[in-house]
Amino acid sequence: MSGPALEGRHAVVTGAAQGIGAAIARRLASQGARLSLMGRRLDALRALAAELPGAACIAVDVADEAAVQRAFAAARAAHGAIAILVNNAGQAESAPFGKTSLDLWQRMLDVNLTGTFLCTQQALPDMLGTGRGRIVNVASTAGQRGYAYVAAYCAAKHGVVGLTRALALEVAKKGVTVNAVCPGYTDTEILRTGIDRLVAGTGRSEAEARAAFEQASPQGRVMQPGEVADAVAFLCGDGAAAVTGQCLSVSGGEVMA
Repeated sequence: MSGPALEGRHAVVTGAAQGIGAAIARRLASQGARLSLMGRRLDALRALAAELPGAACIAVDVADEAAVQRAFAAARAAHGAIAILVNNAGQAESAPFGKTSLDLWQRMLDVNLTGTFLCTQQALPDMLGTGRGRIVNVASTAGQRGYAYVAAYCAAKHGVVGLTRALALEVAKKGVTVNAVCPGYTDTEILRTGIDRLVAGTGRSEAEARAAFEQASPQGRVMQPGEVADAVAFLCGDGAAAVTGQCLSVSGGEVMA
């Protein structure tokens, strides 16, 4: 009888401390992966690792090249060559375009796009060396369509989608797949912050603010982190060997193409 689908494979998950990242880590662990959990808050990573025996916890700012290099060296020291990379670390901030400062613009690019680039640069050589690998970038429906008041975030996530498609073509014959998962509004800390801001800015009740986000999906609901994690786990498995360069929308039908 075969073991768990990802048994023994070393998976790095960035932004793993909470929300979608934590759900992904739990899902990959349930399939037998050896985990390196990366994020800014070491205490939160350790709390998650308490549920996932053997997981390595590594504090890192993914927008800092030297810090990323050190983090991936630590991951290899803990679990060996990297077979799976989930670029989940990200940040979302909103502002009208006319009030979008250069600092906000750069911050969105640094965390969401440059961080994905830097982490992928560190993990890819291991995958090319073994002739097998899975890279899954957690983008957003904001990488597939536009939203008002989040121009910087949309630009960064569109960049992640473009990077995904370009790299997938480069490594298509080398046993490595590169895909993106694009969640719609998902029940995480980021969504709850958005709800709080909508309440503060409009005077709506919390229930009314939440309903505004729910109505974005044809299913009339927000997504759950576990649903995103299921999509990521599929793309990491052997059954997705022919799936590469794709952007899988997990949005209840908000994005159809």
